[in-house]
Amino acid sequence: MKNICFYFQIHQPYRLKRYRFFNIGGDHYYYDDFANEDFIQHVSEISFVPANRLILDMIKEYNGKFKAAFSISGVALEQMEIYAPEVIEGFKELADTGCIEFLSETQGHSLSSLIDPEGFKKQVKDHDDKIEILFGLRPKVFRNTELIYSDDIASLVYEMGFTGILTPGSKRTLGWKSPNYVYKSAVEPRLKLLIRNPRFSDDIATRFSNYNWNEYPLTADKFINWIAATPKEEQVINLFMNYETLGNFQKKSSGIFDFMRALPRFAAEKNIGFATPSEILSIQKPVDSISSMHPISWVGEEKDISAWLGNTLQQEAFNKLYEVAERVSMSQSRRLLQDWIYLQSSDHFYYMGTKNELPFSPYASPYEAFNTYMNVLSDFKERVDAEFPSSIENEELNALLTTIHNQADEIDRLTEKIKKLESKTPASAPEITGKSIEKPALKAETEAHSKTVSKPKAEAKVKKKEKGAEKKPVSAVKAKTKASKK
Repeated sequence: MKNICFYFQIHQPYRLKRYRFFNIGGDHYYYDDFANEDFIQHVSEISFVPANRLILDMIKEYNGKFKAAFSISGVALEQMEIYAPEVIEGFKELADTGCIEFLSETQGHSLSSLIDPEGFKKQVKDHDDKIEILFGLRPKVFRNTELIYSDDIASLVYEMGFTGILTPGSKRTLGWKSPNYVYKSAVEPRLKLLIRNPRFSDDIATRFSNYNWNEYPLTADKFINWIAATPKEEQVINLFMNYETLGNFQKKSSGIFDFMRALPRFAAEKNIGFATPSEILSIQKPVDSISSMHPISWVGEEKDISAWLGNTLQQEAFNKLYEVAERVSMSQSRRLLQDWIYLQSSDHFYYMGTKNELPFSPYASPYEAFNTYMNVLSDFKERVDAEFPSSIENEELNALLTTIHNQADEIDRLTEKIKKLESKTPASAPEITGKSIEKPALKAETEAHSKTVSKPKAEAKVKKKEKGAEKKPVSAVKAKTKASKK
């Protein structure tokens, strides 16, 4: 039986305000709150909220036979919590159906997997903790930023305990092979790969409302017939796309919501089901291994990472940012760590691209995007240097901080030990109650104590007198000496 695996990406960065050179050192807040609020509320209204409602209705209408997966970046979740909490509530309802899977990714939708392995692992853990707190589900399958994948990334992901990862359908890695199978990593054979079907995914995501497309209009029955016509051995059709396809990239007037609503009915007629990534990986065995020595993604014709690191502007900003990665990881400043996550979002580097037009960029040109980002980064680095002076090498700084932390732990341990000792009552001490000590005994003890205290005082008086007596002969000698001189 063939299964369609729907996966939707959701991400929105914290857009930067117009941060000028003269702001450096004086203004440590970098974000355009008005633009961020306006955009997230707008896209929630026309896309996220109605799409959540649509998928919930489909799950109920078809008795749980429709299933899908979501990957929501940590920065997108934060903004939805602040500006569009109704979207979060919608996802909670979907999670309660048991037909939705949440995938793992980086907290900041970052490119850290390319340069900062430890930071990458921390972001993934922070993201998964957030998903579990909000929706009660722990992600089991990994999906990297923009589906970026390589052999090195596969090793990192496997080390973190994941057994599956989503990857793009690149001709460089697949060659003649079909994306409609489960594969495994060439470097980590236990890590299974789900590969995006670029043709069927883009039919919905980019060509659906294109009047010049020779297959326009795309209807649900036509689309399901195409899937049914694939070879019988090809059991998995992975449709990976941005969630904004529903309502934003493809407007409601295009009929995209009606198209989605009709898919399960026509799929059932052709004995085609729907499954989440975890379900696919549990029932399908890998047919072959895939190797990718260089990073690939789902963006652009080449399916490489040139959309973010293809020119000198992007590379300069990227390298300058991660120069301070080790020092930032030592910081305990909540504000600094928060800015660090926000500044890593891949969108900031995408806006500096000169390869293609950037329809979603808030800047007039890539050079304006670069100048704004570098001004912000200069201020951020000044804050890092203020906490960890650049004159101290990273290794020396790390050793000093380790020593300080160890001393702090030792102080806490000794303080706790003192508290425990103070809380204990000595076994030889009598209990002081109204009846346990008789009044005469108490009086005798008091008198003895008084004598003990007065004895040192008496001795001190005697010594004082003796000292005074010793001084008299000295004065007499002085008087005699004066008389003899006269």
